[in-house]
Amino acid sequence: VQLQASGGGLVQTGGSQRLSCTASGSIFSSNVMGWYRQAPGKSREKVASISSVGFTSYGDSVKGRFRISRDGAKTTVYLQMNSLKPEDTAVYYCNFVSGVENYWGQGTQVTVSS
Repeated sequence: VQLQASGGGLVQTGGSQRLSCTASGSIFSSNVMGWYRQAPGKSREKVASISSVGFTSYGDSVKGRFRISRDGAKTTVYLQMNSLKPEDTAVYYCNFVSGVENYWGQGTQVTVSS
């Protein structure tokens, strides 16, 4: 499975941004796609995830501000980020899990200026 992420960049506090990630290759129908992030000097943390049947899960720090969704083909996942804060600044990584298989995208930088 290959993951191609897009989006990210510089945004002001309170602004919005959308990340996209498309999976390609041998994709099993039962899977979970999601986003994680890692800020400098911190460990990687879960942002949000969505299963192939639509169950969603969010990290506490983004609940109510971020929304994860998938397209109809279920190969692309979107992360809509609203009310962005400087502490949201991090490299965001797309993730794909199916059974024991776990794949990561290349990471995209999101920087929120104060």
